[in-house]
Amino acid sequence: MGCNRNCGLIAGAVIGAVLAVFGGILMPVGDMLIEKTIKKEVVLEEGTTAFKNWVKTGTDVYRQFWIFDVQNPDEVAVNSSKIKVKQRGPYTYRVRYLAKENITQDPETHTVSFLQPNGAIFEPSLSVGTEDDTFTILNLAVAYNNTADGIYKVFNGKDDISKVAIIDTYKGKKNLSYWTSYCDLINGTDAASFPPFVEKTRVLRFFSSDICRSIYAVFGAEMNLKGIPVYRFVLPSLAFASPLQNPDNHCFCTEKIISKNCTLYGVLDIGKCKEGKPVYISLPHFLHGSPELAEPIEGLSPNEEEHSTYLDVEPITGFTLRFAKRLQVNILVKPARRIEALKDLKHNYIVPILWLNETGTIGDEKAEMFKNQVTGKINLLGLVEIVLLSVGVVMFIAFMISYCACRSKKIN
Repeated sequence: MGCNRNCGLIAGAVIGAVLAVFGGILMPVGDMLIEKTIKKEVVLEEGTTAFKNWVKTGTDVYRQFWIFDVQNPDEVAVNSSKIKVKQRGPYTYRVRYLAKENITQDPETHTVSFLQPNGAIFEPSLSVGTEDDTFTILNLAVAYNNTADGIYKVFNGKDDISKVAIIDTYKGKKNLSYWTSYCDLINGTDAASFPPFVEKTRVLRFFSSDICRSIYAVFGAEMNLKGIPVYRFVLPSLAFASPLQNPDNHCFCTEKIISKNCTLYGVLDIGKCKEGKPVYISLPHFLHGSPELAEPIEGLSPNEEEHSTYLDVEPITGFTLRFAKRLQVNILVKPARRIEALKDLKHNYIVPILWLNETGTIGDEKAEMFKNQVTGKINLLGLVEIVLLSVGVVMFIAFMISYCACRSKKIN
């Protein structure tokens, strides 16, 4: 009887040890299987999950415009007064709903090239007015429709997953011809996705044709998006800092007068890529900008929540599941003797014209599918690993304690 009991206790301990070992082994093996699956599915080639969503996004993307309506143009022209602006908007368009075109795989360079057609559908229910409102910069859809961005050539990740979606060339070139030195390089992806297994320490680099440069985002916080854990990466203030604050930005300063010897920050002169027009880009309401930018303008109220740019990236796949791209378009207005409206101006103005907010969030159906296919399976595997390890350890300890107790009683 004692032997049977002791044998049972030893058997229980052995089973517990086996479960614990199996749970421990499953951890690296499971991680290896997950890594192998992810590496296969994020490659940009026919048949993968990434390719299907890359060709045509399943997310509704909206671009909202707010117009800065100048309230005192005559007063400004005559007296060089502060410009009083009133923000009017939003005027909302659905964008990025067209599939990529001219998709061509190059097996030798492991790249895929494409053209991204632009389209805009006005959304009256999400707007404060109509397209017939009298603004000289509208109709905004006309300026956006029937155009295309590219040609882009990006790495498909077939030979090196750490390069997937990274841009190789844009319009056939590796640089832009707008800036000097490394500022002119095309770096990173288009921000729709990044190479997988994103860590918080990684700097996410991406190119935006809207601002004619490559830029970057840094980790800000962990978030939960419809049950999916994501990392929020934010555009830091250093991205638009002056060379005095961030020496890496020295090659984005192209002149000395308007930039006040390259000390002005929070604004970028993109005139070279806008056919020489005096266009400046900033964050909305001159967020993170030099105080002298907003000083001659009344009616601005910058705040992080409404005016910052962020990307919510699922770290395992590198897919961007939610984003907000916010920027402001400004023009430089200078005194001009031959122009009646400008001849009495006494100083330069960088005048805000409009700001835009382009946003997209994974839909509920896509989120459920993503959880079932990716995060759900990973979480289930993790739960199985923990349960096996925990139950195994508890069984081993419990049965060994019981066995030792029985042995002690028998000896006594």
